[in-house]
Amino acid sequence: MSFEQFVCLSGLPRTGSTLLSALLSQNPRIHAEGNSAVCQLMWEMAQSVTLCREQLQANQKEHLVQQLITHIPHLYYQNIPEKVVVDKCRSWTHGPNLNLARVCIDPQIKVIVLVRPVVEIVASFARLYQRNGFTGETLQAKLAALLVPQSEPLMRSIQGVQWAKKQADPRTFLFVSYQELVTQPEATLARIYAFGGWPPFDHDWTHIRMKYPENDTVYGLEGQHEVRPQLASTPNTDRGLLSPEMVDRCNKIDELTMG
Repeated sequence: MSFEQFVCLSGLPRTGSTLLSALLSQNPRIHAEGNSAVCQLMWEMAQSVTLCREQLQANQKEHLVQQLITHIPHLYYQNIPEKVVVDKCRSWTHGPNLNLARVCIDPQIKVIVLVRPVVEIVASFARLYQRNGFTGETLQAKLAALLVPQSEPLMRSIQGVQWAKKQADPRTFLFVSYQELVTQPEATLARIYAFGGWPPFDHDWTHIRMKYPENDTVYGLEGQHEVRPQLASTPNTDRGLLSPEMVDRCNKIDELTMG
């Protein structure tokens, strides 16, 4: 097997998951890279069983299904030297996916859930879209699309965070806000380490880099996984890119869904 512990990193977009992964990767015991396909691959394997159930039954191989799914994360992270994997995927906070992880990876699976006010998330996307050349009506259309019910990357993620909060299970979920990550990094990392059951590690706050950088050209949105080399809290000036109506919509989503 390729690792000893598998921890999920989930939550909302634009909440510092790339920053947190870069910090955790400083620890030689922890492997934390970009957006992972593990959750989707496991889910697709589980669903595909329905297409070949007759063959599995006829050849007495139904018992192999769980083994096939269990091997996916180990194949995905094969040959890594680190003993702890922090797997980044927003879908880990959806019940069926987490239950699959409990059955096929670890019955005591842990999930770090990053959160941030919706208005700040949309404002951050606005700045990112602007940097990628979107302006005027095109920019406003991109922002409006973020708030369409059931849509990715934001609204479905909010549903997942809601579900996780309702579980009220501190042994499984650790909620971390973007604000505390960037303004109280040492205390926040200490809390994460205690949650993971990891020995303390002295992090470097002034030379931060992605050990496993993502190619953002694949996503068609360059710069979305950049991290600053030095950790510092910066004023949130991006809200000025949002109309009053958009700010109001974001605040209402927070009131109705995030609590």
